[in-house]
Amino acid sequence: MNLIEELESGRMDFLNAVEGLTEATASRKPSSDRWSILECIDHLVTVEERFQGWLQTGSAEASAANPENEARLYKMLTDRSAKVSAPEAVLPTGRFGTLADAVLAFSAARDRSVNIVKERGDRLYSIGAKHHRFGDLNGVEVVHLMAGHARRHAAQIRETRAAIE
Repeated sequence: MNLIEELESGRMDFLNAVEGLTEATASRKPSSDRWSILECIDHLVTVEERFQGWLQTGSAEASAANPENEARLYKMLTDRSAKVSAPEAVLPTGRFGTLADAVLAFSAARDRSVNIVKERGDRLYSIGAKHHRFGDLNGVEVVHLMAGHARRHAAQIRETRAAIE
């Protein structure tokens, strides 16, 4: 699957996860130690925007394609069996007042991500970024993280819905 298809597939997974949600369900936490769906989307958009910044301002660093690492990163991100605490910089801030606003913000962020990939193409391998957990990455690996991150939180949204509804 190419990067655009991967991003679009992740978008559809996310949109399917939020389809039919009510505002009440979206803002309700399944327990005090878990995020609401609205908070989950807030985090998802914040991380997507952060990754976009890396792709736009990352260091110039030539890197060869490493399909094994790309697949490993994607698999790690989509695996919900291991719970991971988000760093403080990407915790939900309550910036979305409604579910509709949050979904629109995700779609707009994903549109920007797709456009960055279209514009940069193979030059993504020459973009370097440093992730707090995964270390040094090239731009293609960052895009795989974006795609996997959306799917991870689509699964979290489904888990939250099942706990609440």
